Amino acid sequence: MAMSPDPVRGNTLSLSSGRNSTFSGNGLAVASMLTWAAGFPAAEVLLQSWPPIALFAARMGLAVVFLVPIWVLIDGPGRVMRARWGHAMRVGGLGLGTGMFLIILAQKLTDPVTVAIIASCAPLFATLLELAAGTRRLKWNFAFGLAISVVGGLIATSAVAPAQLGLGAACAIVSTGLFCWASMATARDFPELSQVGRSTITLVGGVVMAAVLIFAAAQIGMDVMPQTSIDGQQIGMLAIYALISLGMSQVFFIASVGKLGVALASFHINIAPFYVMLIMLILGEEWNWTRALGAGIVALAVVLAQDRRVARPA
Repeated sequence: MAMSPDPVRGNTLSLSSGRNSTFSGNGLAVASMLTWAAGFPAAEVLLQSWPPIALFAARMGLAVVFLVPIWVLIDGPGRVMRARWGHAMRVGGLGLGTGMFLIILAQKLTDPVTVAIIASCAPLFATLLELAAGTRRLKWNFAFGLAISVVGGLIATSAVAPAQLGLGAACAIVSTGLFCWASMATARDFPELSQVGRSTITLVGGVVMAAVLIFAAAQIGMDVMPQTSIDGQQIGMLAIYALISLGMSQVFFIASVGKLGVALASFHINIAPFYVMLIMLILGEEWNWTRALGAGIVALAVVLAQDRRVARPA
């Protein structure tokens, strides 16, 4: 899978190349962001009665329960047992588990605008990681696309200036960096597994971290259970939030990272607010031209950042 528009030779992620790989990688990224966006309206409903830490743990746990049987069927029990479980616990626990918890904490300490501004810089974080890992040469077209993507993300979130910084902003910065690192490590460090396997094994690490956080929260007296009885509507919303917005989305995103690299795949994160708007439009909300403009700018950035040459086979 082509790591990036201008990958360094010998890149371990490069299993296929050319325009077909780039096209399919972008298609997977679009599918990932569409399914991820579906979780925002569901979370809005669930957070009315669920404590954030309880919702985080339930989402992670349900996604893993859904994905593990599929993984076993695809890769077989033997490959599952021989997988790099220790490394997966580090990547999933630190990168996904801690990262997801910190983003919830950041929103509680600041506001959605602050978190959205920092999250829109995910392509920058991801590019720095690839440069540090030696898996990317920074060319002018990618650098230009990167700058446009960040601008488009800021416009798509309708963000002008953050209301608060401090500890909350620090949590959002660390969370964004951890997510980008975990995505790159998931796609790179488990080549013997299928895309479903790579995504699932690190999500299991996230579940372990969620269990630790739930236990710690209970010990200090925090609410760790829903405030109302769980009804059919909540079960449906939780299924969307866990199975579609996390399980399916993560599989699509890791597959996209394998083809494009985490930097270019993360460009698509900045189009997510537009997808959320489309979903809310179906539910009766109004059209937002600002978000549509931001999404268009990010889409242009994706095109500009990609190499127009067909890469030679390694």
